[in-house]
Amino acid sequence: MPAALPPRRLPALLSSVLPWVGVAAQPVVVLYAPVAEAGGGGLGFGGWWIPLRYLLPALVVALPAGLLPRRPLVALGLMLAGATVVTATVNSGEDSYLSDIWYLQFLVVDVTVGVVAASRSRRLALPATALVLVAQVVVAFVNPGGDPVNRAVLSVLAVVTSATVGSSVRARRRYAATLRSHAAAEAVTAERLRIARELHDMVAHSIGVIAIQAGVGARVIDTQPAQARAALRTIEATSRDTLAGLRRTLGALRRPESASSLDPTPGLDDLDRLVAAGADAGVRVELRRVGRAEPVPDDIGLAVFRIVQEAVTNVVRHAGTDTCRVVVEQRPDEVGVEVVDGGRGGPVGGEGHGIVGMRERVALLGGRFTAAPRPDGGFRVAVRLPLPAAVTR
Repeated sequence: MPAALPPRRLPALLSSVLPWVGVAAQPVVVLYAPVAEAGGGGLGFGGWWIPLRYLLPALVVALPAGLLPRRPLVALGLMLAGATVVTATVNSGEDSYLSDIWYLQFLVVDVTVGVVAASRSRRLALPATALVLVAQVVVAFVNPGGDPVNRAVLSVLAVVTSATVGSSVRARRRYAATLRSHAAAEAVTAERLRIARELHDMVAHSIGVIAIQAGVGARVIDTQPAQARAALRTIEATSRDTLAGLRRTLGALRRPESASSLDPTPGLDDLDRLVAAGADAGVRVELRRVGRAEPVPDDIGLAVFRIVQEAVTNVVRHAGTDTCRVVVEQRPDEVGVEVVDGGRGGPVGGEGHGIVGMRERVALLGGRFTAAPRPDGGFRVAVRLPLPAAVTR
């Protein structure tokens, strides 16, 4: 006994087979349409009654409609051929009946012209539209029902209108696709700029530590060899970390569509490493955590890490002090960061990228950023980053 088809494959099989069943049934309906015109009969649905003399001409153009999503040109050709044959073969003394089936069938054909114009290129849509227009005008004079001149004029208007609407739809789709392409390109550019800011943050911090350690080593190499060796080890470790980060970052810049590095993203758990690096650079960093330590999204953790890194680097370079305080506060709905030093303070400079980079990170995550001198001396950087609803509790 053959195995039954999986439930998921059955709808796909039906959707691919049923349109061709309708195509195979169309010639039978075309041949039977003249016979049905002379006889009676019909189908009833509740209080509705549809005579076969109208139902069969409608089926002639409806049966190929299943091919419209995948093969609109084939569907249009079958509809046009069926409507033409029915118009030429149905003979009736009722001009109103002949006129009715002509309008019924070619209205569907005209709508299909619009579908073809919307889904196919102009190179294919224009010949198809011209063929339908010529055939419809000719058939208007073959079918004796009503005034053929009026129907020919109406055919021209209907076909041109349908083709124009379809072309407009195709143009709007192309415009929307162009907008999506531009949005994707802008997203790539924004990502590359973000990577460039990551590169700046990493290199600026590392070079600052290396420069200070090199100065320390040069001053004490004769009198305190052990401290000089420690400074050299710090320079070596910082250089290796920086080189590895540069390789990852520049690789991402060269391959913007490739997968990101498998190395873990810096986050809240890496702040202790920053504190140790600040101590190596001559600034004692007091790190205090407030609230319940819970996992945060990677982008939030990375932003906190980079903001603290940049702020501590600014203390090392510009504050003229040997201490600073870092407070990380975790709340159910946000993460707060505060970096305070008691140095010389001063206005926020506009030439560097440090403050700008921190402000852009915070703005990207919908947070609040403040960086200003303190009234009693020193400098304060304060950040509030909201947590997404998915991670709040």
